[in-house]
Amino acid sequence: MSADIDIDFFNRDEALQVLKHVRASRKNDATAHNTGVYFQKIPTNPVTGLSSIDYKEAESRGYFKVDLLNVNIYQGVRDEAHLTSLMTQEPIWDLLQQDEFSNLLFHVNGHGSILRKMQPVTIEQLAAVLAIIRPAKKHLIGKPWPEVLGEVWVKPESDDYYFKKSHAIAYATAIVVQMNLICEGISN
Repeated sequence: MSADIDIDFFNRDEALQVLKHVRASRKNDATAHNTGVYFQKIPTNPVTGLSSIDYKEAESRGYFKVDLLNVNIYQGVRDEAHLTSLMTQEPIWDLLQQDEFSNLLFHVNGHGSILRKMQPVTIEQLAAVLAIIRPAKKHLIGKPWPEVLGEVWVKPESDDYYFKKSHAIAYATAIVVQMNLICEGISN
């Protein structure tokens, strides 16, 4: 089975203190994977405590890596109802055209020229922008939305890095939450 599970935390280290886990490793340089952990028994290196199987090989052996990510944008979220409100509230999309604003945002900071060129006005379009700033889909920058949306989620033939639709939609939704949090903070 192949799956790619990411779980966002305000503070992943606090979560890991209470969850029994083994950190994934990158065997080629004998370092810890940036975010990956295993919640199942997996062979470990007795010196480092890391998985003794590279995370890419571990998947082929049936081990299931979960990526636990620090996503600090949730800092201003008061509770679940507030989060739901921030997710469903239409953001001021025009703010993405201003570098001063877009540079504050998760994953799109530094990509103001692409945001201005593409002018996303929906979560799906913002997700597509997140995908086209990755190497495998850069050729779609500046193309009309119907063409972008028809091709952006097709798995590339190359080994270039790309975003899967599920990740891109989740991150686009997180950006909307962040946009609305910033605007809420300004209006308060």
